[in-house]
Amino acid sequence: MSSDTHSQEHWATRIGLILAMAGNAVGLGNFLRFPVQAAQNGGGTFMIPYFVSFLLLGIPLMWMEWTIGRFGGTKGHGSLPGMFDALVDREKPWAKYLGVLGLIIPLIIFIYYTYVVSWMLGFSVFSITGDYFGFADIGQMRDFLYNFQNIFEASPALGGVPALALLFFLVTLLFLGWVLSRGISGGIEKLALIGVPMLFLFAIVLMVRVLTLPEAAATPSQGLNFIWDPNWSSLSQPSVWLAAAGQVFFTLSLGAGHVHAYASYLDAKDDITLTGLSTAATNEFAEIVLGGTIAITAAVVFFGVQGAVGIAEGGTYDLGIVAMAVVFQGLPGPEIWGQIFGFFWFFLLFVGGVTSCVALATPSMAFLQEEFDWERKKASYSIMAVAFTLGLAHVVFYQFGFMNEWDYWAGTFGLVALATIEVFLFVYIFGLDRGWDWMHKGADLQVPEIYKPVMKYVTPAFLAVILLWWGGTQAIDVLLMQDVADPENLPYRWASRITILGIAAGACYLIKKAWDRRQ
Repeated sequence: MSSDTHSQEHWATRIGLILAMAGNAVGLGNFLRFPVQAAQNGGGTFMIPYFVSFLLLGIPLMWMEWTIGRFGGTKGHGSLPGMFDALVDREKPWAKYLGVLGLIIPLIIFIYYTYVVSWMLGFSVFSITGDYFGFADIGQMRDFLYNFQNIFEASPALGGVPALALLFFLVTLLFLGWVLSRGISGGIEKLALIGVPMLFLFAIVLMVRVLTLPEAAATPSQGLNFIWDPNWSSLSQPSVWLAAAGQVFFTLSLGAGHVHAYASYLDAKDDITLTGLSTAATNEFAEIVLGGTIAITAAVVFFGVQGAVGIAEGGTYDLGIVAMAVVFQGLPGPEIWGQIFGFFWFFLLFVGGVTSCVALATPSMAFLQEEFDWERKKASYSIMAVAFTLGLAHVVFYQFGFMNEWDYWAGTFGLVALATIEVFLFVYIFGLDRGWDWMHKGADLQVPEIYKPVMKYVTPAFLAVILLWWGGTQAIDVLLMQDVADPENLPYRWASRITILGIAAGACYLIKKAWDRRQ
């Protein structure tokens, strides 16, 4: 194994690290997923368990992951198999195989997430060209989106160019490969320094425009009231708490392995307590103040509270893409203003998506570089080739629910499973006192002592409740695919699940081969 990667590559500036970590977290989850989760779970009611989950689950896990990542980096590891191996002092050979989740989860998410991000690039172009203008109601706009996603249908965009979704997917992968090939400071950090401020600028402009919309089905203030006025009786529903905890996981990019990878490029005495908290605060501002205000308030103004909730029930893309595309067509003033604001919205989603994508690819990059001595450029474009090859299944079989399996097992259940494992290793094997000391090496912020019992008891209990709830209410239906509405989709869903198992088996083989090389 070569540890030169971590002696040669580092973040160039602290602001670059904060923006890169914020770019990792700020993405589609903030502007697409959060508004849907909030709308589906009672608006203001959702915010209370959301903040509780953020304080008792998100913040402790974030500090743990930064600590594990920086500790692993000092041992020459940029991915979880090596980090877990070092965390248990190499006394337990099984630890590295638990770390396989830190390779396959971000890789699986990267593949299908990149495809979704490429849609945002497509709709950025369609906004400028005005291709979706004229599809002025939800049903028509939904058909426009479906035709774009289905490469076997003639999309009305760009004059009926065939397989547009595949084209934008390929362009997005090539761009990501180029950024990753340029290294940590030369590629990822520069992308963050340009992209994240641009994202926030576009989002603030959009927020101001939404808050100044004239009354239609409702007023902007009614949209804000929906977000911030809780229905206290709904707090007794476990589903609201579980949805809030899941959103915190998703939005902070916890339990996936790429936060660890970014933190591994820090020096042993770099601050992680204040920097980590700053990153989380930046993400929360993007999610709550910007993401929630723009999408939910705009939808409430144009469709009313019940209309917005009904659209959100249709799924993430119905609110963030379909409804917002209709909104931009209905803005007061010349049509060109709707096209410009539409470009701002979809391009900020694209920028947020690509900054998250480079983070998702980083664990695999680090593993190939360190364990097999691959050059960065070779590792970068090899991962893009794998992503394109496996991503074709999502492009071709999207309408059959192929992506749903990947999103559930990697993007939902897998996050909680990996977080539970890392908390157990960090607190009870590595040792909380030892971890606390490592957390505070070079710290600019002393973490309050109250977080020691939170990390030792509350966070593990929180995770256990989530897993037990899943086991008691969803496990059987999901495992046996009894929740699949259309029986014709079952062969594709099983093929999707088998592909995931194949990726996991291949990753385990590579881990074994890497450790054999060490000897």
